[in-house]
Amino acid sequence: MTMHPDDYDLDAIKEEWIGKLISEARGRYPVEFDPIRRHCHMVGDLNPAFLDPEIAAQGPHGGVIVPPSMLPTYFAADGPWPPTAAAGTDAETTAVFSFGVPTPGDRGINMEVAWEYLEPIRVGDTLRLELRIADVFNKPISLDPSAIWIVTETAFFNQHDTVVARWRNTMLIHRSPEQVASDAQRNVSGGKQP
Repeated sequence: MTMHPDDYDLDAIKEEWIGKLISEARGRYPVEFDPIRRHCHMVGDLNPAFLDPEIAAQGPHGGVIVPPSMLPTYFAADGPWPPTAAAGTDAETTAVFSFGVPTPGDRGINMEVAWEYLEPIRVGDTLRLELRIADVFNKPISLDPSAIWIVTETAFFNQHDTVVARWRNTMLIHRSPEQVASDAQRNVSGGKQP
């Protein structure tokens, strides 16, 4: 949902959205060795901690663990097969950029992704995730002084409800040059200074 920058109440948006649960998912299957093996072969990772159960059992984690290069989302969501319901409406697709948070603009750019691995993820673990809004702020860019930045945090939990990983994602939502010009014209015609 977009709105004119003059009508945008950042404090109210923060109060409503920061900490809000946006989505959650539970892994369809437990963590399995064979997908880990296939991933490691695909990316050329020959670390025996990921590929050899006997060697991994003697290591500090006592068994095969998921390599950091294999995002926990693989095991913490429905997965690609069997397919679930079809994609949503165009409005839902547009809201993907902002996670539903109202903004003045509708152009989204992914700015930063940061991972934090807190505990080893082992074969046999069952994972789930919770995605929440962590922050919303205005930081002007040369194209749009009313650009809104949205930070999300996805927490990954194992079967013991221990957070095993966190994924922070920062999105920049801005207006097109045409939107900026149109909003400035509204200000001028409404007696407001741009």
